[in-house]
Order: sequence, then C-alpha cells, then structure tokens
Amino acid sequence: MLRRGAATMVRAGRASPGLRLPGGPRPLGSLPVIGTRPYGGSTAEQGGLAGPALLERIIRVDHAGEYGADRIYAGQLAVLGGSSVAPVIKRMWDQEKEHLAKFEELISRHRVRPTALLPLWNVAGFLLGAGSALLGKEGAMACTVAVEESISEHYNNQIRTLVEEDPEKHAELLELLRKFRDDEMEHHDTGLQHNAELAPAYALLKSAIQVGCKVAVYASERV
Repeated sequence: MLRRGAATMVRAGRASPGLRLPGGPRPLGSLPVIGTRPYGGSTAEQGGLAGPALLERIIRVDHAGEYGADRIYAGQLAVLGGSSVAPVIKRMWDQEKEHLAKFEELISRHRVRPTALLPLWNVAGFLLGAGSALLGKEGAMACTVAVEESISEHYNNQIRTLVEEDPEKHAELLELLRKFRDDEMEHHDTGLQHNAELAPAYALLKSAIQVGCKVAVYASERV
C-alpha cells in the first residue's frame, strides 16, 4: 500500500521539476509524513468527496493556509524588520501574498465560502510569526521550515487526490498547486540555509508547530 501511494505521488509531480534541497534534488515522494496520516490524502481519505465538493474543500483550506502564512511572515517582519534576514523574509512574504491573491480569486470564481476561522488564523498566524522571531533569526527560520514543510506535504497530497480523480479536468488547479508547492519547498530550503536548525529546542519547536498546522488544516476544511 505504501509503495502504491508513493508511485501515485511521483506520477502526480511528474509534470513539474523535482523539489530541491541545497544538497541536490529531492524526489517528490521523499517528503516526510507527520503523524499517522498525511495531510489531505486520497479521495477516499477525504471522506469520499469528489467533484465540486472536493474542489470546494481544497480551495477553502488552501486559501486559509495561504492567509495564515501571510500573517506569519507579517509577524516575523514586525520583529526582524531591521535585521540581516529582513530581505529574505520579505521575499518569501511577497510570494505568499501572490499565493493568497490567487486563492482569493478562486474563492470568488467558484463561489466557495471561506473558512469561518479566518479571524483566528489572523491573530494566531501573526503571533506565531512574531513569537518565533523573538527567539532570534534562527527561531523565525525554524518556524518557516516547519510551516512550509507542512504546506508542501499538504499540496502533494492534494495533487495526488486530483490526479486520482481526473487529471485533465483539474489540469489548471494541478498546475497551480505544483507551482505553489515548489515555492513552499524553496522557502523550506531557505530556512535551512539560514540556520533554522540552530534555533533553541529546534526539534520540539518544529514538532509543535507542525501539530498546530495539522489541526488548522483539519479545522479549516470543515468549518
């Protein structure tokens, strides 16, 4: 079963470049899985959702995720705006703004109701970004690594789900998700290049943030 899932994931990413790490190319199927079940999952794992219902859930949760990422980088820059990593954070934030604008367009085009939790993600995202930045540049980058790894996994599993259902029907959305996934992995790699692993209690911090991401994904899909 694991081999079948990995093969499907590879097929889903075949149309786009592999994910990159400083040490060389990273195959799509090599992303780690947090917990006992990956984010998103197959159509069956999505509760049998298909067609418009599946599309609505994907757009809603991805809009929420990009909104949260936007607020995280806003919080980081509020604390580290005068530091040496400010231009790096600003560049990543600018990309997140582009992602958010695209999902706001999809929300409007497909008449999808945004999650009711946006006010919570507004506050929580900013506090997470600012709080991690108060630990120093390494803390901010550790937060980036944790969040962007989670989002990349989430996008990979959505790609797999859409390919399983109908890759031609979902061609436009698949292209978008692949591009955004690659952007998120670039941010992840940037965090590692800027000493994320030197943050205080890095492993604990990363795990705690990723548990929070998992809860946020689950809630935003349903509320």
